[in-house]
Amino acid sequence: MNKAQSLGELKKSGFAARSVKDEMRANLIKKLQSGEKLFKGVLGYDETVVPQITNAILAKHNLILLGLRGQAKSRIIRQLTELLDEEIPIIAGSEINDNPLQPLSAFGRRQIEENGDETKIDWVKRDSRFVEKLATPDVTIADIIGDIDPIKAAKGGHLLSDEMTIFYGLLPRANRGIFAINELPDLAGKIQVGLFNIMQEGDVQIKGFPVRLPLDVMLVFSANPEDYTARGKIITPLKDRIGAEIQTHYPKDIGLGTSITKQEAWTERDLGDGFKFKIPEFISEIVEQIAFEARDDQRIDRRSGVSQRFPISALEAVVSNAERRALITGESDIVPRISDVYSALPSMTGKMELEYEGEQIGAQKLAKDLIKRACGVIFEGFFLGIDFEPTIRWFDEGNKLLLSETASAEEGVMLLDAVPDLIESTRTTLDIEHDDRAQLVSACEFALEGLYAHNKISRNEEGGYEAVTKTRRDRRGMIYEDLTDLEGYN
Repeated sequence: MNKAQSLGELKKSGFAARSVKDEMRANLIKKLQSGEKLFKGVLGYDETVVPQITNAILAKHNLILLGLRGQAKSRIIRQLTELLDEEIPIIAGSEINDNPLQPLSAFGRRQIEENGDETKIDWVKRDSRFVEKLATPDVTIADIIGDIDPIKAAKGGHLLSDEMTIFYGLLPRANRGIFAINELPDLAGKIQVGLFNIMQEGDVQIKGFPVRLPLDVMLVFSANPEDYTARGKIITPLKDRIGAEIQTHYPKDIGLGTSITKQEAWTERDLGDGFKFKIPEFISEIVEQIAFEARDDQRIDRRSGVSQRFPISALEAVVSNAERRALITGESDIVPRISDVYSALPSMTGKMELEYEGEQIGAQKLAKDLIKRACGVIFEGFFLGIDFEPTIRWFDEGNKLLLSETASAEEGVMLLDAVPDLIESTRTTLDIEHDDRAQLVSACEFALEGLYAHNKISRNEEGGYEAVTKTRRDRRGMIYEDLTDLEGYN
């Protein structure tokens, strides 16, 4: 289809302008009627967040997403552009996407006055109609609204009070589009006042000169609930004009969490032909359960949250350690183990904001405790009712087992074969093929870690397994001893 290149052609085409909120509403209705999925790649929100966003857009409301870090707020906001038309016409050269049929800026009005139907038209794609800004304390009113440009005034021979001297900020440049501000509470109060004035009243003062700018814009914000509700940094008039307040959340269950992590984590490594790569289901669930344990742990700041990036980064690190082992040993099968989960500690500790008690223990020891607890939970799901008494008795007799994280699968099977019933019980329960040594070693190490998590056996700092002494049989006492290292505190 030939697109109009001038105002006259645009009028003849029968083009009818509509507001950005009407545009988004109409396109949303089409998607709902066709059954098209909204917000592709965003999992777990179909019954909670997505319906609320849908209602807000149908109601033509500005909205704010409230949620802790790593809850896909930015991804959702950026995908709102899919509800815009593919292209819209603007007056060529306009800084604020002037509607050719109803120009807003002095520049746009002047073009129409001087050129009439010969006024040139440009077409703007939907992605160019999205403007995003991270709110920081140093953001100024000039950044958001605009400022007087003395050079522009001098070159054009304009008075400073002339609208033609304005250098437009981000908000006016988002005219006829979507303007998003992340972490809204961090925006200074006076900037919020300017934002409120221009979005509600259509006017603003720039360097003391009043300017009318009735912008056509969809405003979308994001914020941390703690900032939004407790610290009260969002001014009341602005709060009052935000039509919908939508709470995001972390995955509700392990299954959903692992699906998100698998989708986002980079685990498909290109090592060339001959390599076979597989992540056991229990490894994926353990990594996810660690994040769930962290979110419930009182030693970790719940107000900051534990981002979904926690299990994503952890799983990538787990895979990398398994990859490193395969490259060292020359094996073709790459299968992560529990020892690889421990090797991923650096990708976990930096993603936890600790409370006082957590600081006293230390991030490393706390993360190890989370791994232990997570393994205990997942172990019950896979090995419930399985009798490991012969295995436990073997350790109680004084035997020890140290399986290095760089040990090959063949070496691992040889060491594990000395432990009574361990290989057979694990292989039968998890349905592992007899010739799949890499999977077998990973599963056996998982079983041993589960026994350690339930205090049936012990695990030393080198990653070796041994008997639990009588004084450490109590679960609470064991965790306390493992985490606090009493000799170091006395």
